[in-house]
Amino acid sequence: MKKNNKSDKKGTDRRDFLKKAGMGGLGLGSLLMAPYRNQIEHATSRVNRNSAPSDLEITDMRIAEIDGIPFRTPIIRIDTNQGISGFGEVRDAGDPRYALMLKSRILGKNPCNVEKIFKIIRQFGHHGRQGGGVSGVETALWDLTGKAYGVPVYQLLGGKYRDRVRLYADTAGADDPHIFAKRMQKTRVDKGYTALKMDIGIGLVADIPGTLTNTHAHAPVGSRDLQSQYSGTPGEYGQIDHPFTRVQITEKGLDALEEYVKVMRDTIGYEIPLGIDHTGHFDVDEAIKLARRLEPYTLAYLEDTIAWQWIDKWKEITNSTTTPTMTGEDIFGLEGGFKEIIDKQAVNMVHPDLGSAGGILETKRIGDYAEQGGLAMYLHYAGSPIGFFASVHAAAATQNFVALEHHSVENDNWYSLISDDTVVFDEGYVPVPEKPGLGFELNMEAIKENLTDESGFFEPTPEWNEARSWDRLWS
Repeated sequence: MKKNNKSDKKGTDRRDFLKKAGMGGLGLGSLLMAPYRNQIEHATSRVNRNSAPSDLEITDMRIAEIDGIPFRTPIIRIDTNQGISGFGEVRDAGDPRYALMLKSRILGKNPCNVEKIFKIIRQFGHHGRQGGGVSGVETALWDLTGKAYGVPVYQLLGGKYRDRVRLYADTAGADDPHIFAKRMQKTRVDKGYTALKMDIGIGLVADIPGTLTNTHAHAPVGSRDLQSQYSGTPGEYGQIDHPFTRVQITEKGLDALEEYVKVMRDTIGYEIPLGIDHTGHFDVDEAIKLARRLEPYTLAYLEDTIAWQWIDKWKEITNSTTTPTMTGEDIFGLEGGFKEIIDKQAVNMVHPDLGSAGGILETKRIGDYAEQGGLAMYLHYAGSPIGFFASVHAAAATQNFVALEHHSVENDNWYSLISDDTVVFDEGYVPVPEKPGLGFELNMEAIKENLTDESGFFEPTPEWNEARSWDRLWS
């Protein structure tokens, strides 16, 4: 009976083949008598020919700069000779020219050779927003490559460790500890977030007499108010590195800052990991005092209490407290700072921002090296959905990943940029996209609605087509 069943199946398969051959417009006799090349073309006529990866070439790069998501963000589009485009972004508040200057270095190249191109443009990346051009271009190349091969980016990185990526929600701040905590509960915890970060800095207590020292030296002329740590004016407090402000926190100041954390823990409980950021500009001793004072509240981390470059100072802070430490959002490249931080065990966790670190693969390299050093990895992020989903793929492919920042929790403009049914948030996590490339589609109409006054909608950039320098770094 089994033999007869096989014979019947062969007969059915043969009849199906004859039927399909006839329906395809080429009879069986004609097919068998046709030249071999024609036979191959007909047999593969149903194969998707939208992309021939080995023949891809980069033909253009354009920018559309948006704002209100909440920060200004230049979006990069890299086009090819086959009609496939890839998207990246210059890190939030970065200059689009960080990316445009790379255009002449990548035109005519195959975008699927991501690592090869990265090694050509890597020299033009640097720390902070200056890494945004290289990182954004690298992200767009991975998006292109995934679309060309029809696979999600995480698959190109070696596969995934998880099907969903945990998110941590950024702060919903206030000047009153109780209002602060209630906002976090209502807009974060009640919405399903399982990890939180709150910004508490010395600016919150600067107007309380007796909490800080030396603040008047950093006040605007004619004022006694401490300038903002976010000031971009050279010479002002916000632009003075931590060791050089000589601001100190008194016991009264520590009491006032502790009150914010105590009320928050009393409100949200202890199950939810809670991190602290944007503490202000002060040196090592003040960081240690604050970290020790907050030890009873079992913080997930104390982030960027001093600038990342002070690696030995970071190690001193880390070794002086049981409050975990974390830095890295402004570091470009594994060798640019992360390697030394990890080798010296200067912090408890690393915290790269894919938009500064060098892109998707470099972020995974940082995470993999941290894993070898026994350190976990959080991911910083505050840009558009492009950088968000690029970070999701890097997180999915990196074993020691903990959580990814979602900075635009309540920003409708941010969500409007996603045009399809892509799920961003599901009970504290984002599902890893399974579609090719970054795995989601941009809403181009929403991009047009959020353009800055100075930006056009992916206008031509021929002035950036030609290189004007000799780029080799050695003789």
